[in-house]
Amino acid sequence: MQLAIPQAPRRVPLSKVPGAIARLVRGGVLGLVLMAVLGAGAGALGRFVVEELDFLSRAEELEGQLAALTLPPRGEREGAEATLEVLYAVGELRYSASGVRTYAEYAEGLGPGARVRLLVDPHVPDKPREAGYVRARAKTLGLVPWGLGLGALVGVGLFVRELRRTLRAELEPLRKGMLVWLTPDGPLPESRREVLFPASYWKQDQKHAVRARLRSGRAPVRNGDKVLAAVLSSLPGEARVIDEELARTLGWVR
Repeated sequence: MQLAIPQAPRRVPLSKVPGAIARLVRGGVLGLVLMAVLGAGAGALGRFVVEELDFLSRAEELEGQLAALTLPPRGEREGAEATLEVLYAVGELRYSASGVRTYAEYAEGLGPGARVRLLVDPHVPDKPREAGYVRARAKTLGLVPWGLGLGALVGVGLFVRELRRTLRAELEPLRKGMLVWLTPDGPLPESRREVLFPASYWKQDQKHAVRARLRSGRAPVRNGDKVLAAVLSSLPGEARVIDEELARTLGWVR
């Protein structure tokens, strides 16, 4: 095989690199799916925050009486939750409710008959909530929209960076890379997937070790035991092996 490779920078359209568009599309689809999943999670969290804030805007504060409580073991109460059974009245109607959540550290100071402050939605009077517990959580929930916005920006940034990295890995070594003859450290592995293998090359009497990348099922351009590859200073330690199909597609063969 006689090669006729132009000097860098070389014109290498993405459409001329076999499989590059498919890999780029595959990476883009996976990124969009991941963003959709994260978006669905963010939407559910956003709806929860809105519902909590709506509850606080509608709820009325009432005084209830503790009937019973359930606490976690004594050594596990820091940051944990307890549940209360409370008696309370809304207008002329009296209610009893169990499973009212609050902080264990607060509940351990209460006893049967203790007065507790409750928030009750007039539209759902049989589901009271302990006032201090709800208001403390509301302060944290106020930070959620900022966290969602920051997370969205980070997600978009990572998606764009990954697409740019894929483009760079596919094209930059071919367009701007220095072409060298690599000496594999051993026989090339046989695989139906992309192959990575250790190799080295010499430049100005200095040996450089790299990890070479060869597309699956492709025969590299050879010179005896050496294989042709492109290396790029901005991607140290990496090399893109030039296979025969790629060389012909790019017009690098006479």
